[in-house]
Amino acid sequence: MTEQHRRATLMDVAQAAGVSRALVSIVMRGAPGASEGTRQKVLAAARELGYRPDSRARLLRSSRTRLLGLSFSSSQPFHAEIVDAAYAAASAKGYEIALGAVASGRTESRAAEALLDVGAEALILVSPTLGDQELTRLAAQVPVVSLLRDDVVPSVDSVSSDDQAGIRAAVDHLAGLGHRNIVHVDGGSAVSAEKRREAFGAEMRRRGLDPVTVPGGPTEEDGISAGPLLPTERMTAVIAFNDRCALGVMESLRAAGLGVPSDVSVLGYDDSQFARLSYVQLSSVSQDAPLLAAAAVDRAVDRVERVVPPERLVQTPHLVVRRTTAAPRLPDRAGFRGT
Repeated sequence: MTEQHRRATLMDVAQAAGVSRALVSIVMRGAPGASEGTRQKVLAAARELGYRPDSRARLLRSSRTRLLGLSFSSSQPFHAEIVDAAYAAASAKGYEIALGAVASGRTESRAAEALLDVGAEALILVSPTLGDQELTRLAAQVPVVSLLRDDVVPSVDSVSSDDQAGIRAAVDHLAGLGHRNIVHVDGGSAVSAEKRREAFGAEMRRRGLDPVTVPGGPTEEDGISAGPLLPTERMTAVIAFNDRCALGVMESLRAAGLGVPSDVSVLGYDDSQFARLSYVQLSSVSQDAPLLAAAAVDRAVDRVERVVPPERLVQTPHLVVRRTTAAPRLPDRAGFRGT
C-alpha cells in the first residue's frame, strides 16, 4: 500500500493534532477525559486526514466481547506466572484474556489504551504504577482491578497479598532457626517495597531484634549491587525484596567467598519459577499466583456482569522452605548493636 493510500491511524491523528494517542482514543470513543478544545482539535485533524475508526473495533464495542484486558511487566517472571493462571481462570468463566505488555518504550498507559481499543470489558493491572488521576479515568470507562497493589483510588478494585503476614513468616522462620542478625535488602521504589520494608522493621522489633535494611530493588542487578553494602561480618541471614533480588544477593555472597546457607541464609519473596529451579532451591514467601489471578478474574467478571461496588481483597501468603535457609553455623545471640 502506498503512502498516499495508506489508511490514517490514531497515531497519525495524534501527530496532526499535537496530542497523545491516548487522548485521540478517548475522543474517538466519546469517553470522558478530554477538554472540549482538545476534542474539537482532534476531530478536525481526523476529518482532514480522512481517519475512519476500525469497523471491527466498533463491532466489538457494540456487543459483548467477553474479553478481559490484562497488563503486566514483561521483565517480571512472577507476572508471567499470573498471566498463565489468569488464562485458566478466565476460561472457566467463559472469558478470554487480551494481554498488554509494559516494556521498555511501551508505557502502562499505552498498554491499557490498547486493551480498551480491542474491546476489553474490564482491565486487570498487575502491580500498576499509574497515578490516581489515570486510574480514575480508566475506571470511568470499564471496571479496573489492581493486582498486587492495594493503595488505589476507591473506584478501582484491588486484589493483593498481605505483605505484613509474608514478612512475618520469613522473620519467624529465620528466628526460629536461631538467626538474630537478619538484614532486609529492600525493593527500592517498586510496588510493595515500602510495605515490606516497614513490615520487616516491625517484625524484627516485635522479637526484640534490630532491623537493618540495605537499599536494593526488584532485579538480580539490584541484588548484586546491594552485596557490597551488606554487613557480612555480622549478619547471618538476608530477606530479599523478591526472588530475583535474592538471586543477585546470592551471587554477590558467593563472589565474596561466602556459602549459602552455610555462612548466610537467603530468603526470597514470590516463590517464582526461579526459586523452584533444582540448582537454586530458594526458600521464598509464596503469594500463590493462581489464587491471586483467579481472585482478580472473579472481581473483573463480577464488576462486568453485576452492579457491585469495588472491593479490597487481601490474600494470605505462605512460606516455602527449601535449601537456602538453615541454622547459623554458630549460635547467634548478640544481635546487631546500634550504630
